[in-house]
Amino acid sequence: MVRRQIIADLMLLLVVTIWGATFVMVQDAVREWPVFAFLALRFGIAAAAFAPVFLWQRRPQRMKRQVRNRPAENSPAENSQREAKPRRNILIPAIVIGLVLGASYAFQTLGLLYTTPAKTGFITGLNVILVPVGAALFMHQRTGVPAVVGVALATIGLALLSLNDDLSIGYGDFLVFICAIAIAAHILLVARYANQASPFRLAAIQIATVAVACAIISLIFEIPAGLPPLSGNVLFAAVFTGLLATTFAFTAQVWAQRFTSASHIALLYTLEPVTAAIFSYLLIGEILTPRGLIGCALILAGMLAAELGGLWLAARRKRVVFREAIPPISNQ
Repeated sequence: MVRRQIIADLMLLLVVTIWGATFVMVQDAVREWPVFAFLALRFGIAAAAFAPVFLWQRRPQRMKRQVRNRPAENSPAENSQREAKPRRNILIPAIVIGLVLGASYAFQTLGLLYTTPAKTGFITGLNVILVPVGAALFMHQRTGVPAVVGVALATIGLALLSLNDDLSIGYGDFLVFICAIAIAAHILLVARYANQASPFRLAAIQIATVAVACAIISLIFEIPAGLPPLSGNVLFAAVFTGLLATTFAFTAQVWAQRFTSASHIALLYTLEPVTAAIFSYLLIGEILTPRGLIGCALILAGMLAAELGGLWLAARRKRVVFREAIPPISNQ
C-alpha cells in the first residue's frame, strides 16, 4: 500500500508539472490562433482520446448490471427505462457543469493574451481560496479559521501581484481572476452532483460540452473572419493539452486519489502555480518583480493554509467534508 501511495503521489506530481508547462505553450498558441478555435481543437482531441477510456471503464459496470438484472421479473423495456432515468437526471447538470468549466478555460486563455504565464498560474490558484468562501455563501457550510486566514493572505498577495501603481488591476489579471471564480463554481457543482454519476461519465460529458460550446462560438465569431493556417506550434499545443493536460491528467487523478491521502493531494495541487512560474522562467525568461514575488508567496501561503488547515480540522472532527472532494477536471 505504501508503494502504491508513493506511485500515486509521483503520478499527481507529474500531472501538476504538466499543468504548469501548459501556460506558456497555450499563450504562444493563442497568439497565432483564435482562442475559441484553439479550445475547440484542444477539447475535441481530448474528447476523442477520452472516449476509449470511458467505454473501457463502463464495460465492467455493464457486465455487473447484466448479471444483477438477469433474474429480474420486470420487462426489458421497464429495465431500460429504470436504467435510463439516472442518465437523464445527470445529463443536464453535467452539461451545465461543462459550460462552467468551459467558461473557466475561456477566461484563463483570454487572460493569457494580456498577462504573463506565471501570474496566470498564481491567480488561477486562488480558486483554492474561493471554494470555501463559495461553500459558506451558497452551501451554508461553516468557514473555519484556516479558510479565513487563507483568504486574508491570498487577498494581500493578489493586491501585490496584480494592482498597478494607480490601484487598478490589469485587464489580463482580471480575466484570470474571473477564471478562478469559475473554477471554484465548477468544484462546487461537481461536489453537488458527483455522487449521482461515475466520475468518468461526468467528465466525458463535460469534455464534450466544452468542445461543442467552443466550436459553436468559434463558428459564429471567429471562423467567418478566417482562421490563420494551422501551424505546428498550435497543433502541438492542442495535442499536448488535449492528450496530456486533460485526458491523461484526469485518468491519472481518478486512479491516484484511490491510493493517496487528501492532504497529499491538496499539497501537490498547490504546486501548480509554482511549476507555472518555473516553466515561464525557463521557457520565456519571465522574472517577477520583488513585489510580485512577495504576492505569489502570500497567495501560495493562503492556498496551503486553506487546503491543509481545512483537512486538519476535518481530521479532528472525524468527518468527511466537502473540501476533500477532488474535481473531475482540473483547471489546466
